[in-house]
Amino acid sequence: MSAPASAPRPDAPLVVFDFDHTLYDADSGSHLFGWLIRRAWWRYALALLVTPLAAPLIAFLPTRRHGISVYVWIGSVGMRDGADFDAAIDRYVRENEEGIRRRLLPLGLAALRRHLQAGDRVLVATGAPPRLARAILAFAAHEDVPVIGTELGPRLGGVGPRRHCHAEMKMAMLREAGYGDIAVAYSDSSADLPLLRAARAPVVVNPKPGRIALFRRVLPPGTPILNWGCRKRGGAPVADA
Repeated sequence: MSAPASAPRPDAPLVVFDFDHTLYDADSGSHLFGWLIRRAWWRYALALLVTPLAAPLIAFLPTRRHGISVYVWIGSVGMRDGADFDAAIDRYVRENEEGIRRRLLPLGLAALRRHLQAGDRVLVATGAPPRLARAILAFAAHEDVPVIGTELGPRLGGVGPRRHCHAEMKMAMLREAGYGDIAVAYSDSSADLPLLRAARAPVVVNPKPGRIALFRRVLPPGTPILNWGCRKRGGAPVADA
């Protein structure tokens, strides 16, 4: 492991990483909520019952938050408060250490560490719950960086998203947290086009093959489109660091 970097200067370049399919080869929130739902047969049965209605909502950006909210609620209903939900996240990470380590992308983590060693201000902005991303980075990747993620709150006896850190809302949450000019941004998702466009140097990593033409059309010429080890994703392969 590299030597720890000193604290970055307040005026150091800001580098923003997405998490899912950028540092982690999957949708980390879906894995968490799938695990929560499978804890009890009635949760699993309820999820199957609502899937014909909820799953199509997830497929479209304007309604994605509503579809995700259904599964978040099913996985969390019965929890007394946010502390219960945080404890469930911690237990999930502990019990799934081996699988989590396999899904972390070494090339992505190497890029993150290079920026830390260079003295850059590094931030993770993700649609996953921030506690989940923090726990994975700290527990499995030994990295401690600020994380902005989807805000959750009480909902009908469970929890649900209050603000989904996604698309334009991700940029709004970054600005509210005091982050301004973005030097470099890494993401796989076309939903992160607002983030990528805001960066002086956008980098697309592990995109869906069908989205590559869109990225080439709307991002500056020469924008790197890379693959950091996601076998089912597109982008130019990068040699192991």
